Amino acid sequence: MVPEETKSKKQKNEDCIINCLPRDLMERLFLKLPVSTLVTCFIVCKHWYHFIRDPQFVTSHLQHAPRYALLFFPQELASGKLYPSDAILIDEAWSPSTYAVPVIGPDDFLFGSCNGLLGLYTKTSTIKIANLATGECLHLEKPVKNMRGDHFSFYNFGFHPVTEEYKITHFLGDCTDTEAHPRNKHRFSVIQVYTLGDEKWRDVPTPEILSLDIVRNSGVVNVDGKMFWLTEHMTASWQHAVISFDLKEECFSMIQLPEEREDYAYIQYGPREFWIRDIDDKICIVTAQCASFDGRFLVGELQIWTLDNILEQRWSKKYSIQNPPNYIPGPHFVHKDRLMAQLTDCSVWSYELLCENFEINKSKMTKLLDFNPHKLRHMQSYIYMKSLVNLDAYKKAGIVRTPKQRAGWESKKWEAWEDELRKVEVMGSRVHKFEHDLECRKKLVNYMSFCSRRDTTQHNVYVWKSNRCCSIRETIQINVLQPRSLRRFNFLEQKREKENLMARSSRMMEMMKAMKQLHDKIHSLLRSPLSDQRSFMNYQEGLQSGSDGEALRAGVARLRQEAPIHNESRGVTDTIRIEAASREDQADDEDDINI
Repeated sequence: MVPEETKSKKQKNEDCIINCLPRDLMERLFLKLPVSTLVTCFIVCKHWYHFIRDPQFVTSHLQHAPRYALLFFPQELASGKLYPSDAILIDEAWSPSTYAVPVIGPDDFLFGSCNGLLGLYTKTSTIKIANLATGECLHLEKPVKNMRGDHFSFYNFGFHPVTEEYKITHFLGDCTDTEAHPRNKHRFSVIQVYTLGDEKWRDVPTPEILSLDIVRNSGVVNVDGKMFWLTEHMTASWQHAVISFDLKEECFSMIQLPEEREDYAYIQYGPREFWIRDIDDKICIVTAQCASFDGRFLVGELQIWTLDNILEQRWSKKYSIQNPPNYIPGPHFVHKDRLMAQLTDCSVWSYELLCENFEINKSKMTKLLDFNPHKLRHMQSYIYMKSLVNLDAYKKAGIVRTPKQRAGWESKKWEAWEDELRKVEVMGSRVHKFEHDLECRKKLVNYMSFCSRRDTTQHNVYVWKSNRCCSIRETIQINVLQPRSLRRFNFLEQKREKENLMARSSRMMEMMKAMKQLHDKIHSLLRSPLSDQRSFMNYQEGLQSGSDGEALRAGVARLRQEAPIHNESRGVTDTIRIEAASREDQADDEDDINI
């Protein structure tokens, strides 16, 4: 038998019990692990690496992956301050995530989510495809450089299940003349298509001139290997139609909307708005009338129509909702049978879809998060799944570019933001240090209480003093919290941490005041060992009158008037010295905590 020390690495891998299991059993074991654990398993051995990276296993793991709601908040200016792009993940228990998504930079805009990959638009000359779970990124050259008026909503990211190809599309606006910087106009007649791994973009002409404004306002969805968006069609029902683009054949088709319903003619009802959305992997048209006094508010009935059959173009009304929310985020605003909506108070709520016809009762809505300072109508909502999709196979393409060295958080633009985070981190460290110092002060108080018990001679006085000191100590509860870094937190958790630090700072100031009062009270007890009996009698008289505080104050006041100061006890002398030094430290700590 070969000794364990002399076995080669290959032999040890072969002797591993897991590696000896049948493939289907190994697959069952690995399918139960989250992506973060599987990424760690990459470095265990080559056998595990190739097994986890196998496309068949990646597909199986994706099919079993839990579905999250990804809420994206783009970069924007609010109250004169620039806020970076950020994202919140809502898990199956409807709990918002804590940490920031590392692959999303402060200047990125999300234009698609597919099989765990995110499509991110940047204001530079590249766009980015990133795997949120593994951290892999792919930077691709844009089809047109320096295009004024370009927008992230003109890009889209999809996947065809038959060809297993990922494709990026760009609605190229009709440009004017031969400008040095072409401008994207309000209409387009060409879609630019790029397949991951190819060398260049391709131009696919549309069958007719289409509206860019409607694409931007109503959205684009990807379902079953096809892209869908709305366009104007003056002779069609509701004067709108759906355009579909097959990602495999790269051809177009038009789908008519359901038969037009008569709109309400009330004075508060204005024009009708349309959005295209994805609910449970089905194409849906969401429509409602706007208020005549303000187009940002929806009134009346919110109708949700589902396309049941594409070939027959058969629609059915899925939901009819009274008292609708003011904004319908896209492309996914329904997650696990709950509708997600933004309200005007800068909050995101969810509401259970009870039946086909119902009225939203705001008292029964569940608040998910507060998105202040981000603005209403800017949030995007996607269904996201963590996946193992590998981007290495596409990195050899000709349009892949290396990102700039000083980009994202490293750029000058965000230096002030980083400095602010560092200040909050310093504040957290100081608060933590001060909480630790208060814990040391608590031990000092215990020692002073012990000294006061040593100098008493009568049992009743001993009981009185010890009870008073213990009751005072119990009024000060110290909770030492470990400082945490804010750099990886999303904006939601950063706000909570700042509020928490401010509350802890205020609590520390209150503790300092209480500690000072505590020192004074114990000091007064230690100064009067010869009059303890009389103080105890005064204390008992006060208790009989029902006023504990008055008894203590009366006893201490009388002691100060009548009793001389005695310091014969060595323990008492040491205690007073410690107390004096402690009060000097306390003054220093007041300056530290006042930040």
